[in-house]
Amino acid sequence: MSKIEQKVVHKILKRAEVGKSKYGTTMERVDLSSLEWLIHAQEEAMDLAVYLEKLIGLEKELLLAKKLIDEKQKKQSCKNCRCEGGVSKWTRTSSLEELDSEKG
Repeated sequence: MSKIEQKVVHKILKRAEVGKSKYGTTMERVDLSSLEWLIHAQEEAMDLAVYLEKLIGLEKELLLAKKLIDEKQKKQSCKNCRCEGGVSKWTRTSSLEELDSEKG
């Protein structure tokens, strides 16, 4: 098993503990009908859609910020930054401090 899969398994186990503590039962409970389970699953899926929409918006903001930084850098001659021939070396993992220092 990979480290990534191990992380997921660990999170599932932790989540099961939280559920047991919060609801006093496990997924082996028998007090819900198939329809009730389907409704719970649908509610979880709708929550997921909301989270994805939020993350899509944040990613769009990051891409716009990158584009604006790249355009600004192309217009300026840069000193002590990570440009090569007007092409920004900004990456998805650049820190905010790095971005601030590149603003000029």
